Amino acid sequence: MNCFRKVTDDLYWVGGNDRRLALFENIHPLYHGVSYNAYVLLDEKTVLFDTADWAVGRQFIENIKAVLNGRPLDYLVINHVEPDHAASLEEVLLRWPDVKLIMTPKAFTFLRNFGYPVEPEKVRQVKEGETECFGKHTVTFVNAPMVHWPEAMVTFDTTNGVLFSADAFGSFRSLDGKLFADEYDFAGEWIDDARRYYTNIVGKYGPQVQALLKKAGGLEIQFICPLHGPVWRASAEGMIPYILDKYQHWSTYTPEEQGVMIVYASMYGNTENAAEILAAKLVERGILNTRMYDVSSTHVSYLISDLFKYSHLVLASVTYNLGIFPPMHNFLADMKALNLQNRTCAIIENGSWAIQSGKLMKEALAGMKKMTVLDSDVTVNSSLREQSLSDLDALADALAADLKK
Repeated sequence: MNCFRKVTDDLYWVGGNDRRLALFENIHPLYHGVSYNAYVLLDEKTVLFDTADWAVGRQFIENIKAVLNGRPLDYLVINHVEPDHAASLEEVLLRWPDVKLIMTPKAFTFLRNFGYPVEPEKVRQVKEGETECFGKHTVTFVNAPMVHWPEAMVTFDTTNGVLFSADAFGSFRSLDGKLFADEYDFAGEWIDDARRYYTNIVGKYGPQVQALLKKAGGLEIQFICPLHGPVWRASAEGMIPYILDKYQHWSTYTPEEQGVMIVYASMYGNTENAAEILAAKLVERGILNTRMYDVSSTHVSYLISDLFKYSHLVLASVTYNLGIFPPMHNFLADMKALNLQNRTCAIIENGSWAIQSGKLMKEALAGMKKMTVLDSDVTVNSSLREQSLSDLDALADALAADLKK
């Protein structure tokens, strides 16, 4: 049975929700599922914007058929060919063999590489600024390379102000019957999933997102229709400016909040003890916006997400085989891979002999952009002593002073 939602006059959401997938891209945990969004426009010509992952393929096809209500499918606009959006393409071509495809030249190449039976004579390969008229609706195509694949584009309907934004402005989490961001307590329920999606999927490409935001700034956007997560509409006051502001922060690596994120790597509890004491000392100094994570038991996607949120980071690690404890080492590698920058950091190191973790963590941070390391290191030799407590006091003072600048 079909299950679709009306977005605006003539436009319908025809996607599906996947609550069975455990790992998005086989990396990132999904505890609340994910939606795969696609949209059908009913004009003089009918248009499908993107397809969906095969996990929701049956629902997706039933939704298209219901919205078309016997009409043929004339056009398929492909904004992004990653398989979680293009996997149902072959089924669409089998059911509507006369459909005309619109995509970027690179998208056409990618589809052929993935083995989809796309006939060149049925494809219009579009460039930046080109348009297509479907009746009363005219759309323009805008390149969005590396947001987050090189073939990506977004499509803007100049008639009703709908931006089909591909993976931009998307989010983890299934829609659960609702469609619009303003139908949720987005800031309370969704923002963490939206941030984790952006930072881990798109986060490396801040300059490219900035380029897209500048292009979007010249458009009179009334709706943002992403390929994952809820639809944004201008009629809900403040909602589109809200998500644009978040993207402005994330894509410029500007912290959302002044606060301290403490990430520790502890084998027998002594490094954890130092991290706990530091957190308590920060609260005593009026720094209440703190979060603590055990790097060994927290998936790195959550660590990256919160690091895009907070202004200050404390790395506390035991020395392991004369190096950084492996999960902490992996966290630092992910930070660099995702281009994380513009944070203030502090170091706590531990070890029983040849303590090296502090020096090595500083070297890792030095390989990133605009990372400031406070000159208040704490060294723990196996377990805490009175001198360590004094050093933790000094570190708490330094963090509190820096936060209150």
